[in-house]
Amino acid sequence: MRADLTSMSQPASTAARRAALLQKFSDDANLPALGSAVSRVVQLASSDDEALQELTNFVLSDVALTQKILRLSNTVSYRTASGRTITTISSAIFLLGFDTVKTCALAMLLVDRLPDNNHAQSVRFELAQALRASVIGRQLARRSHFHDSEEAAIAALFKNLGQLLVASHDHGLYSEITELTHSADLTPARASMQVLGCSFDQLGATVLHDWKISDTLIHALSPLSARAQKAPESRQEWMSLVASFSSEAARLMPHLNDAKQHADNQILLARFGAALSLDKGKIDQLFALAIEEAHILLDSMGLLSLPDKPAELPGEIETGTSAQNLLNDFLLTTAGPDSKPSIACHASGKPINAHALLLAGVQDVTQMMGSGHGKLNELIMQVLETLYQGMGFRFATVCMKDLKSNQFRARVAIGEHHAARQAGFRFSATTTHDIFHLAIKNNADLMIADAAATKIHQLIPVWHRELLPDTRSFVVLPLVIQEKPLGLLYADRSRLAPEGVSADETALIKTLKSLLLATLNSR
Repeated sequence: MRADLTSMSQPASTAARRAALLQKFSDDANLPALGSAVSRVVQLASSDDEALQELTNFVLSDVALTQKILRLSNTVSYRTASGRTITTISSAIFLLGFDTVKTCALAMLLVDRLPDNNHAQSVRFELAQALRASVIGRQLARRSHFHDSEEAAIAALFKNLGQLLVASHDHGLYSEITELTHSADLTPARASMQVLGCSFDQLGATVLHDWKISDTLIHALSPLSARAQKAPESRQEWMSLVASFSSEAARLMPHLNDAKQHADNQILLARFGAALSLDKGKIDQLFALAIEEAHILLDSMGLLSLPDKPAELPGEIETGTSAQNLLNDFLLTTAGPDSKPSIACHASGKPINAHALLLAGVQDVTQMMGSGHGKLNELIMQVLETLYQGMGFRFATVCMKDLKSNQFRARVAIGEHHAARQAGFRFSATTTHDIFHLAIKNNADLMIADAAATKIHQLIPVWHRELLPDTRSFVVLPLVIQEKPLGLLYADRSRLAPEGVSADETALIKTLKSLLLATLNSR
């Protein structure tokens, strides 16, 4: 697709501009990493149990992303009825929904990782438009009968990618296209075609193709004719309708009180109303819901106070500012190599407020169990993340007994190098004289502050030394019901933990384990 763009027959000046812009994309060393992250999140399927673990790990691996998701979860509109603070990503996913967190994570990746070249106002304007479109797409997806309808919200988010890329990589071209749109009363597609010889949609599709995003999403970004649209006959047609409608509706949202708004709504209704089963009342309701949700999302990312249109001239942009700097207020300090969000930690990485974090986690697990809506995997992840975050561990896993192989094997894991360590975390169920079998046999919770202590070191099995050679402190919590071993909880750090575990913290950890056992026993 990149070749298609570069080989289009256009005047030399237009072709040269386009080639220069594509070269800037190629020279941006951060763009492939952004594409890899976006592709990874897009591929996560909400119906897949492993996706919950992967999404949780993905968010936790990025300190800024973790903080933004937690901040969004703790807004007034989303916070639980009890008003308790949400402290884990697992709780956020349970509260907001897997698909909502997934789409928000994609939006936040764009906010954090697209460059602005000292033209933050225009980049932020286009980011806000993309986020508004994704919210409208999500509202329409909630009303749809199509399978995996949430993908339409992602298509709506990416519909604005071309504008975003131009604004972030060549503000001069972006300003010229914006000026042409206003002065010549052209659509953005026609204006970009006149300046670059290709549309914004084509640019966005080119980059998404390079990022290996599915054809289904890319095809959904194809432009539609200006005439009234027909009812979709397939999911693909419906996604295209949603992406186009959401993008155009997002442009109207900041102008709801303008006199021109009524006429614009009528045009939108005439073009998309029949195809998307929308009448005036439904569109008004859609806007009301989308405005509220978009307000929360934009505020959580520092994008709320924006002008109604992008700055048109480079001289009007405040220099020396970046979208990342504007978001620095949301970042938490970290605790070294095992970095996770934490305001204050011991040298080991254990949070000073471990008791409060553990208590919040216990309350979240209890609420999830009481709701009757929590799936087993969600409850396991909530318990595991509470232990991981609350105690400042670098790796944590729930290990279950596999009767077929006669092994204890890691079922889920979070933290540093979680995938490789989960694959290697397995040992025979045949009793041997090591720390894991002794803990299981005696149903004894072990909290080891110094793994190098002679008595402890002698009991650490070879497989553990090979898999986790730098472990300096860890916990082993056996999962045993009526003397029948089901598995264990394990978590470790690469640092000593001389501060130990207080009696209150121990009690909360045991409560977490009891809640997990109660869940396992009831399934």
